[in-house]
Amino acid sequence: MNTTKVILLKNRPSGKPSSSDFEFTEEQVPEINDGEILLETTYVSVDPYLRGRMQDAKSYVPPFELNKPIHSGVVAKVIATKNDNFKEGDYVSGMLDWKEVQKSTGEELHKVSKDNAPLPAYLGTLGMTGLTAYFGLKEIGKPKEGETILVSGAAGAVGSIVGQIAKIKGCRVVGVAGSDEKIEKLKKDFGYDDGFNYNTEDDLNAAIQRTCPDGVDIYWDNVGGELSDAVFFNINQKARIINCGAIAVYNDNKVPTGVSPQVFLIKNSALMQGFIVSNYMDSFPEGVQQLSKWYGEGKLHHEDTIVEGFENIPQAFIDLFDGKNTGKMLVKI
Repeated sequence: MNTTKVILLKNRPSGKPSSSDFEFTEEQVPEINDGEILLETTYVSVDPYLRGRMQDAKSYVPPFELNKPIHSGVVAKVIATKNDNFKEGDYVSGMLDWKEVQKSTGEELHKVSKDNAPLPAYLGTLGMTGLTAYFGLKEIGKPKEGETILVSGAAGAVGSIVGQIAKIKGCRVVGVAGSDEKIEKLKKDFGYDDGFNYNTEDDLNAAIQRTCPDGVDIYWDNVGGELSDAVFFNINQKARIINCGAIAVYNDNKVPTGVSPQVFLIKNSALMQGFIVSNYMDSFPEGVQQLSKWYGEGKLHHEDTIVEGFENIPQAFIDLFDGKNTGKMLVKI
């Protein structure tokens, strides 16, 4: 292989991303120098937060540059090495470019073993997705046995793990998703106690009251928008609202409007906090250890939506906004 395919950000999307916002190009496979490794991409993670990085706006990470490669979580195989810390055949995970082949110094990459878990798990349950669920719930949600947690985007990558950890903690777990099939899967495969399909509900407030008759103690918010507005009418005293994502409004071209949360937070002495997983970077080893233990004990069910082919990475990302994934959306190269 003399050349490698690369995916660039061609345009900053207006509204929902489209295939025309991406550009495929080719470049020479690089020569590696002392201390470097050559990597062949195996799995690519596509995630809703990447949409924010496509905007030229201030955020917790710099925006992607136009006409430069996009990058996200990747599992890759070492195919050549001049670094004593890595040997050919090793697998690593980390933030890497959308390229078939690329070189790296190995910094900020972590070795992973397909003997301990399937490789996709290191981008999901045992990777940033699982850590997001673990620390958001542990540090902000602080679940107590018998409490009710409502999870939006419950059939997605983070939501499916949040529900399972909450069940381990003894909570009653209710999920919101975009199809009846997903709700059934939440109950059957992920241990959810109840849930509803937001696409078939005329009154979201009533749907929350029906599925959470004792109110909501913890709300894990992956979506924002009208659903999250309706939750405020159903929170209990000292409820905790965890703002993890807002996929319902990521593609809006205007400033979203909705319910003002202040009065609900005040009268219920409730907490509402946003976070990003890197806030807890210093504690990642603890999180990985606990997630691995639960995974090894069979307490965490792992499921991915896997699309095949490097050329399908942009479409897999676009499909996130139509809810075409259950669990983690990955592309297998």
